[in-house]
Amino acid sequence: MKVSKQAKRESKALFRSCVANGMLEEGRVRQAVQRVLEIKPRGYLAILSHFQRLVKLDLDRRSARIESAAPLPSDLQGTVQAGLTRVYGQGLNFSFAQNTALLGGMRIKVGSDVYDGSVQARLAALEESF
Repeated sequence: MKVSKQAKRESKALFRSCVANGMLEEGRVRQAVQRVLEIKPRGYLAILSHFQRLVKLDLDRRSARIESAAPLPSDLQGTVQAGLTRVYGQGLNFSFAQNTALLGGMRIKVGSDVYDGSVQARLAALEESF
C-alpha cells in the first residue's frame, strides 16, 4: 500500500508522541492506536501502517542478538551487555544464542549493525583473498 506524505507526517508525529526519555513506551503506543481507531481520520489505515513500520524499526534498533560458538559464561555475558549498553544506551533487549557453525568467536547484531569476530567470517575473508 502506498502511503501518502500526509499519512507519513501524521504517523511520525504519532510516533514522537509515544517516545518518552528517548524510549518508546508500550502503553502510549496502545493508547495512540486506540485513539486513531476511535477517531478514524482520513487515511487512518495508511497512518497505522506507517506507524507500525516505525515501531518495528525502533524495536529492531533496540534488540541485540549475540551468537557464539560455545555458551558464554555469565561474567562474559555481563561484560558484553555493559559494552553494548555503553555504545547504544539503555533499553537494549539482549538475546544470547549458540551457533556451532561459527567455529569460534562471536557475532553481535544490534539493529542493522553487525560485528562479526567469528572464525567462520575470518576463514571466508581469507578464502576471498586468494
